[in-house]
Amino acid sequence: MDQLSWPFRGTEAIGAGLLTRRELRRFYTPLYPGFWIPRGAEPTASERSRGAWLWSRRRGVLAGLSAAVMHNARWIDSETVPELVHDNRRPPPLITVHTDTLLPDETELRAGMAMTTPARTAFDLGRRLPLAEGVQRIDALLNATGLTVADIEAVAQRHPGVRGLRRLRQTLELVDGGAESPYESLTRLTLVQAGFPRPQTQIRVYDEFGRVVARLDMGWLEYLVGVDFDGAHHWTDPRQRNADVDRYWLLPRLG
Repeated sequence: MDQLSWPFRGTEAIGAGLLTRRELRRFYTPLYPGFWIPRGAEPTASERSRGAWLWSRRRGVLAGLSAAVMHNARWIDSETVPELVHDNRRPPPLITVHTDTLLPDETELRAGMAMTTPARTAFDLGRRLPLAEGVQRIDALLNATGLTVADIEAVAQRHPGVRGLRRLRQTLELVDGGAESPYESLTRLTLVQAGFPRPQTQIRVYDEFGRVVARLDMGWLEYLVGVDFDGAHHWTDPRQRNADVDRYWLLPRLG
């Protein structure tokens, strides 16, 4: 039996003659009521989002982190609960439904599914998530899409009085699309909340011949101070570790 593209609606697959009810229950397991995936499969965040969109009878609009993952934002866990803007207020477990008002230019189609635009997605993330998580999530979305804070503020201006605007404004004061991981976002946030000036991100360091010899996660050019957050591979990968030794030997010699 050829494996179906999943997740899929069981009744549609049976009705199309693609499998029998016995095959459905033998080889597949429910992701959401009526929607199935192969037994043993581990759905990604985007596959969970597609399943939730199918559950809405293809009428929902992916939002929040579900939209962010479809816009190629990174660091979204595969167990993330899908989010939809939809008029059904009784979703099954593991699907979150919002009943927001979406303006016509705040949605778009991608992979055949309706979802909020990057700007509207960031607007929703910033007003719903705690400050630190909101900064991380919007940083990743800015990094993936080229979105700007001005784009997000333009959405906010069209929704006066909506819940969470104060939190959104606090979050937008701290976001920076230059962050390349959630830990870089948290490091920058820690520095700012400790009273340091807001650092520049992704600082290129040049040698005396004008060649780029390093790129720092963040820092202050006027003070010739840089800050890096090094993940585990900087210690476990011998090639990366050796490169770091050379890099941190060179940087002080360049001031």
